[in-house]
Formats: sequence, structure tokens, C-alpha cells
Amino acid sequence: MSSDSNDLRLIALLDRIGARIHDPARQRESEAALRELYDLTSTKLYGLAVRVVGNREWAEDVLQEAFLTLWRSAADYRAPLSPPMAWMGMVVRSRGLDFLRRRTSERADAGLELDDAITETVAGDSPNPMDTAQASEQAWALHECLRKLEARQREVVSLAYLRDLSHSELAEQLKLPLGTVKTWIRRGLEQLRGCLGHYA
Repeated sequence: MSSDSNDLRLIALLDRIGARIHDPARQRESEAALRELYDLTSTKLYGLAVRVVGNREWAEDVLQEAFLTLWRSAADYRAPLSPPMAWMGMVVRSRGLDFLRRRTSERADAGLELDDAITETVAGDSPNPMDTAQASEQAWALHECLRKLEARQREVVSLAYLRDLSHSELAEQLKLPLGTVKTWIRRGLEQLRGCLGHYA
């Protein structure tokens, strides 16, 4: 088949595909024309897609997108402006470049998500392993120092700081004079400070 007769056949197929826009009753005829157009041109257009995107699997996706575009825009084809294979090749090339831009954008977005996750982990409010280890050591040292206090003194200091009770609330709850509570807390804190100094 000569190049001119092949071009005429492709132009006729594109016209039949585009005809459904103006006459919905020609839908089946348009679908048959698209299948025939695919059979005649897909091998060459697939080769072009592979050259544009550099990957056979991606080229299949690009070819599918290109034929969807041809289905939607066949009525826009103007034979006097370019040969049909050149026009379809331009559609494939455009879809291929769009595909590559999307992939680059997706990879950049994935990279940004990873960067954000790393930044949150490093600079976040959550403690890092070193902070956790240090807090654990401090908690152990505090526990050991509290054990060295007298039982009543340990109770007063613990209630004051762990339950956040005021001196007067402690005196009332423990049925002790306010002065005694204040003295026990002051002495207990002094002993804790001295004891914790040994662990620093």
C-alpha cells in the first residue's frame, strides 16, 4: 500500500471516529474505526512511545493514553495541516512527555514526604533515644534517692510533687501541722538534691 493511500485510509478512520461527536448514532462505527486505527498504527506509535519514555511498560501506558486522546479529539484533526501519522505521533509524544513530567513530580513529592518525615523525626517533640535513656537514668536515680528518705518524709515529698498538692492541702490530708509539712518538704528536697548530685 502506498504512503498516499495509507494516509487516505488513516484520514478516513479519523473522520469516522470523530463523526460520533456530531452524530451519536455512529458510536459503533466510531468504535470499529478506532480498533482498525489501533491495528494499523499501534506498532509504530508504540515504538515512538518507547523512544520518548525509555521504558516498555511505561510506553504501553503512554500508548493507551494517546489512543484515549485520539478518541476524544479525532474530530479536531485537520488533514491539510499535517499527515495523519505525524499528528498521531505528536499526540503520542505529548502524552509521553506528560507521563514523564508526572513521574518526576511524583518522585519529587515522595522525596519531599521523606524529607518531611525525617525532619519531623529529628526536630519533633518526641524524645530521641538519647533523651529517653537520659530520662530513664534520671528516673532511676530519683527513685533510689527517694528510697533513702524516711517513710513519712518520702510520702510528703511524693504527694507534693507527684500529685501537685499545696502545703496546706498536704497538711489537711495527712492531718499534720502546716509547719511540719513545710519542714519535711524542705529537708526532703535538700536530701534529694545532695543524693542526686552523686548521680550527676
